[in-house]
Amino acid sequence: MFEELNNKKVDPKVYSPLVLAYIGDAIYEIFVRDYIVKKANAPVNKLHKEAKQYVKASGQAKMYHKIKDILTEEEFAVLKRGRNARSATSPKNGDIIEYRLATGVEALVGFLYLQNNNKRLATIMEIGMKEIERNN
Repeated sequence: MFEELNNKKVDPKVYSPLVLAYIGDAIYEIFVRDYIVKKANAPVNKLHKEAKQYVKASGQAKMYHKIKDILTEEEFAVLKRGRNARSATSPKNGDIIEYRLATGVEALVGFLYLQNNNKRLATIMEIGMKEIERNN
């Protein structure tokens, strides 16, 4: 999906987990929007409401629990680093545990994106989004 946009080789291992989560948040949002738009052509307001279930911390926490057991050792380490990172911000709506789990998911998404491992990223996102959809 992003091959032409992301052609500079970087080593995602040198980035802090919060920087990985920063880029991961944006990439995650694109995957969600792509997923819901391809499900149905609907009014933008309806699409936005549907996207909320995927992007809020509680949705990402569901994804965390679904994907954590299928990750490689390296991927799980990134997820944990993101989860355990101390952010200067706190959750607007929801609890701190879900917020931290969501940060872990976003860090993993950012890591895989910066690795140009888009096939693995797509697989993990699909599994996670189907879990969120199933539980809502």
